[in-house]
Amino acid sequence: MKQAQPLAGLTTDEIRREIATAAELPAYRGAQIAEWLYRKARLGEGGGGSAAFENMSDLPKDARRLLSESLRLMPLTAVSEQRDPHDATVKVLARLLNGSHPIECVLLPDEKRVSVCLSTQAGCPMACAFCATGTQGLTRNLTAGEIVGQYLLLQGLTERRISHVVLMGMGEPLLNYDAVLKAIHLLNTECGIAMRSITLSTVGIVPNIDKLAAENLQITLAVSLHAPNNDLRTRLVPVNKTYPLERLIPACRRYADATHRRLTFEYVLLSDVNDRAADAAELATLLRGVPGAVNIIPYNATTVGQPFTRPDPSRIRAFRATLEQAGITVTQRKERGRQIAAACGQLVTQIARSSSATVGPELSDGG
Repeated sequence: MKQAQPLAGLTTDEIRREIATAAELPAYRGAQIAEWLYRKARLGEGGGGSAAFENMSDLPKDARRLLSESLRLMPLTAVSEQRDPHDATVKVLARLLNGSHPIECVLLPDEKRVSVCLSTQAGCPMACAFCATGTQGLTRNLTAGEIVGQYLLLQGLTERRISHVVLMGMGEPLLNYDAVLKAIHLLNTECGIAMRSITLSTVGIVPNIDKLAAENLQITLAVSLHAPNNDLRTRLVPVNKTYPLERLIPACRRYADATHRRLTFEYVLLSDVNDRAADAAELATLLRGVPGAVNIIPYNATTVGQPFTRPDPSRIRAFRATLEQAGITVTQRKERGRQIAAACGQLVTQIARSSSATVGPELSDGG
């Protein structure tokens, strides 16, 4: 019998229809299953990544057996975990059911909240010069279930409720528009993540920024800028050839006007590349009048040999001061997971650096 699609990634109504068709159970049982899968995950009751039909105690035993034989809950499984001893960050390597390239996602707890960083593609086609993921190329887009499934895996690792989601892992979210949009709605309506606590990061796919603006979601849009002019940005972010700053910045203004939401402009600081006072002054001019803030991110070294280094702290302070003196709001990314290569720009699966046999035989098994 052909395996039905995993239930993670379906709405409650879709789960009702799926179990009625695939398992011939009353549709109302779907609401119970969705409760276990999406909402009891955050209560530490065996949901999410550790969910199993046999643990759903309010379902009859015969129903649990039938569901286990005919349906699957999760579209991916955790292969390994790495924990940073300094800040409790956890990076998870997950295997997709079809045996394609594994993906990484990150749990980011701190004293105030628990955030997660999710991937939207296996690999990435953007080839940003400072990003490890970009060296892999694109394997494929992830489904909505594979995106939400990462959240569920990570929720299974903490007894605290995940409160914030950033779509800032492997891949360019706006090149996987439909699946990402569905995942956002699932995270909001099924998992209970507030729209204002979801951030989507893009290198600047202008037509889809406008498309997203028309959705009028109250999420935060983070634009990976990284340079104040076209020449430098094209070197660092090749998609700038297609969507140069004279197209990107007006799209950001339109997004802010349509949603009444401030944007975040991500700026990775690279020593002697884009971190001069003149670069900061040019950046301030570029962003004048755009509702938003610049989030500066000192470069995190990767394992794939990019020719960049981290600026000296004095250069970082000077860059920030120049922006603030020009009236630009500036934040600085709290650095998490550097000990386990889980920080910004560092996500690259082990299978991309070696054979699948190095990671384990399960990675070559399509499941």
